[in-house]
Amino acid sequence: MRGAGSQARERRQAYLLVAPAVLVLAVVALYPVLAAVWLSLHRFILVFGERRFTGLENYVYLMGDVRFWSALGNTAYFTAVAVTVELLLAVPLALLLNRAFPGRGLLRASVLVPWAIPTVVSARLWAWMFNPDYGLINRMLGGAEVNWLGAPGYALHAAILVDVWKTTPFVALLVLAGLQGIPEDLYKAARVDGASTWRQFRSITLPLLKPALLLAVLFRSLDAFRVFDAIYVLTEGGPANTTETLSIYAYKTLMRSGDFGYGSALSVATFLCVVLLAVVWLRWLGREEGRR
Repeated sequence: MRGAGSQARERRQAYLLVAPAVLVLAVVALYPVLAAVWLSLHRFILVFGERRFTGLENYVYLMGDVRFWSALGNTAYFTAVAVTVELLLAVPLALLLNRAFPGRGLLRASVLVPWAIPTVVSARLWAWMFNPDYGLINRMLGGAEVNWLGAPGYALHAAILVDVWKTTPFVALLVLAGLQGIPEDLYKAARVDGASTWRQFRSITLPLLKPALLLAVLFRSLDAFRVFDAIYVLTEGGPANTTETLSIYAYKTLMRSGDFGYGSALSVATFLCVVLLAVVWLRWLGREEGRR
């Protein structure tokens, strides 16, 4: 057996090897968070050159801010609808891509094209398509005069459509990875027992695919809750703030109003919402793994 001194040296060596990565993470990730928290405890308006410590005053104001709760509702609605639709579309798409047929590799590559396009580029493309005067969408509807990005009832759903178009391939890729981890022998045994395709999907595919589905929902929920670029390019949070998310509200407060104190409080609130969402999903994933 190795002595205690040898084990201590190995432990110190491991700490030294990990230290540079920990230091980089602390500088890149931890410092901005702490700086935002510190700024959120101040009244700091850049235009007026005013900066003074106010404690939790920004957070007290935030709790009564109607615009904050509206942005939170828009963000939650966007996340719930977009992720649900993406999951419903990604499962049959992954089942198709998992089958063996001529040209499967080409189809897999082409499906990933929307996901590979930068978000700003795809949002600008869809903004042209949604244009009420010369857009392709209205032309396809027989010359309808729908203002997709200017009407409160349509704008947020148009943004959801753009997000679904772009990120469904990513969810399908995660689901496809889960499908390829299911042993083929289970399907062979089910076919021998006379199980139908639907019964195989319900009794074999879906239960064994649950971890991959939960992982896809986790990744997409965290990403969708932080949505900024697509909606900002499409509507900048309008009309009448009906598409304004937490990230867009924080950006406008910070960069347009110059209120770095309250803008930082909004950023911290968004960060805490994302952390809470991650904790809930990770605990759910942990329970599922425990059951397995």
